[in-house]
Amino acid sequence: MFSSLGLFQSQICVDGAQCTRTRCLFSHRTDLPPPFTLTIPIRSTTTSTVPTKRPISSSAPLTGEPPRKLQKLAVQKPSIPVASSSTNNGVPVLRINPAHSQVPIPVRQTMLKTLYDHFLVLYHPILPKNPTIAADHALKQEEDVYKKSSKLTYRNAVITCVAALKRRPVPDSLSHDSVGTEAELAARQVARKSRKALRLTRDHLESHIMNKDALTTWGFMVEIPDGPGGTEPSLEGKTAKCERCTQPFLVKRREEADECIHHWGKPFSAKVNGERTRLYNCCSRPVADSEGCTHGPHVFYESNTDDLHARHPFSSLQPASTTSTALDVAAMDCEMVYSTGGMRVARVSLVDGAGKEVLDQFVRMDDGVEIIDYITRFSGITAENYAASAVLPLASIRRSLDAFIDANTILIGHALDNDLKTLRIVHHRCVDTVVLFPHRMGAPYRRSLKDLVREHLGSLIQTDSTVGHSSVEDAAATLDLVRHFILNKPPPPTTKPT
Repeated sequence: MFSSLGLFQSQICVDGAQCTRTRCLFSHRTDLPPPFTLTIPIRSTTTSTVPTKRPISSSAPLTGEPPRKLQKLAVQKPSIPVASSSTNNGVPVLRINPAHSQVPIPVRQTMLKTLYDHFLVLYHPILPKNPTIAADHALKQEEDVYKKSSKLTYRNAVITCVAALKRRPVPDSLSHDSVGTEAELAARQVARKSRKALRLTRDHLESHIMNKDALTTWGFMVEIPDGPGGTEPSLEGKTAKCERCTQPFLVKRREEADECIHHWGKPFSAKVNGERTRLYNCCSRPVADSEGCTHGPHVFYESNTDDLHARHPFSSLQPASTTSTALDVAAMDCEMVYSTGGMRVARVSLVDGAGKEVLDQFVRMDDGVEIIDYITRFSGITAENYAASAVLPLASIRRSLDAFIDANTILIGHALDNDLKTLRIVHHRCVDTVVLFPHRMGAPYRRSLKDLVREHLGSLIQTDSTVGHSSVEDAAATLDLVRHFILNKPPPPTTKPT
């Protein structure tokens, strides 16, 4: 051991007489002066004394929670840029925390304005009906470019995108291929190529054919009614119940029909002043309001099997044969009009499994049947194009269909039961998109074809309500929906061996 230097001999041992150290470093003498203390004066400008710690308020409830600094707090996510209408010229504004952006916000705002200006030029024909589409797509495009680039490549990436916008053809509708961001266009192009490359065959669809119970549930005709049929093709001069206003009326042809005030739209539920109300989507008026918003003729619709059979007889397709030229798969759609014989087919379109149009014919009314309303808003048929194109009656159209479809053909359609009824066809090999893409409330509710195409295919159909639908477009869209279903359906569950 080293010897002690005695540096602490002037300091009194704190243990005193109870010290148990053999050689204590401190002094045990009783004649040493008390230890020196240092006192630092503190100047105070106020007379009150502030405690070093605040006392706990007796009124504050004890929650038992940990102190705030020990609690786990959620990490704040970066804000997403959104459009703002604060600028007078309509340019969207980026609302984002500068700390979360690698590129300076002024630079991004300048690039956003550049994109917006070019979207304005590109979308000029469709802006009147879609005033915010240029701002929305400019924001999406800028965000896509920012996410895929770095601080050094951001500006060049925007310039490349602007060059691509300049090369796009000018769209004439929302469903045009030029509408959307670069990423949306690329995704649609890839999906479209995949669908177009798929030619639907029986092998693809055999497992999705509706059985007899499903056909009955969804309103299909599964049996041909008794009797010859076609005994009363028209109800002109007789009383029927108007489908629009539910009032009885005397059935008359278009030139003599009495006026009906009605709503052409369908009711939907919405909240008005905090209360749930049923409104018409044509005019947003309450369903309780009895006054209609549209003037037109009284019309009637029949769903009774015997009544439909009396207007025009039902029949099955021709049986399959070895010499038949019928298609394995075909998609069908029809456009209907109101007549003195109820709702009748006025146009029928057919496409094959590859999406190629194979038949598109207008249908002349049977003898004694007159058209009451062309319902151009939905059918797309006008008096002029119908008079010029409707040559063959339904019986002749059915014989034309025999060259393309037979009893073994798998027919695809959306709400196909309506098309087969108006064609007076009984067929059991059917694939319906209302079944493949069911409504969340189940049968008999159905989602519209327009909504399904927008959701699953990313495109728009039936965009112009003034010209109506196109049965060719609807048939092709239905086929594409089934292609999409086949390409993206979940794989069947695998069973583990026991």
